[in-house]
Amino acid sequence: MNLSQPDASSVSQPTAKLPAHETVYQTLRGQILFGDLAPGQAVTIQGLVESLGAGMTPVREAIRRLISDGALVFQGNRRVSVPMLRESDLSELIYARKTIECQLARLATERVSSADIAALEAIDTALDQAISAGDVAGYLVQNYQFHTRLYAHADAPILTDLADRLWLRFGPSLRVVCGRLGTQSFPDRHKDILEALHRKDADLAALAMERDVAQGMDQVRQGLTQAG
Repeated sequence: MNLSQPDASSVSQPTAKLPAHETVYQTLRGQILFGDLAPGQAVTIQGLVESLGAGMTPVREAIRRLISDGALVFQGNRRVSVPMLRESDLSELIYARKTIECQLARLATERVSSADIAALEAIDTALDQAISAGDVAGYLVQNYQFHTRLYAHADAPILTDLADRLWLRFGPSLRVVCGRLGTQSFPDRHKDILEALHRKDADLAALAMERDVAQGMDQVRQGLTQAG
C-alpha cells in the first residue's frame, strides 16, 4: 500500500505557510514516520531532492535535523537510510515510551475537556474503521493522531517532544510489521484510555497507556523476530 496517500502535512504541519526547509523537514519526517522510507532502505540525497521537488540546501538541512532526531543515519556516498531496529533498541524504546507516554497520559487526564475527549473518540472511530478495512496507512495515521492529540493536552512540551522523537524511531518498523501481519494484529486499546479520561482517573489512564504501549511494541518485536 502506498503510504504517500495520507496527507502527512495534516498530521504534523500547521496551516500557516512554512519556510522551505521546514516544509521539506515535515514532509520527509512524515515519510519516515509512516513508512514510505523502509528501515535499511538507502536513498541518495540527490534522489530526495528530486522526489521532494526541493532545493539541495533545504533537503540537507532536513536530513541534518532527522539524523539528530535519530530518524536517519548517514551511509556515506551521499546516501542516508532509516536505521534498522535491534533487540536492544526495542528494549530501550519500550522503557522510554512507558516512562514518558504514561506520564503524558496522566497529565492530559487532568486537563482534557468533554470536547477534547469527543475529538479523541472521533479519531478512535476512524482508527477502528481502518483496522476493519485492513487499511494499514489509515491505521498508522489515526493511531499517531490519537496519541499526539492526547499528549498535546498534557501541557508538557519537553516530554511531548521526546515522545514524538521516539515515534520516529519505531514508526517505520511498525509499518513493516503492519504490512506483514495486518492491522488485525494490532487491536485498539484506546477505549480503555478514553474510559479513564471520562472518569478523570489519571492513574487508570497511565495504566491503560502502559498496556497500549506494551502490546504494540510486543507486536513489533514479534514481527521483526519472525522476519529475522
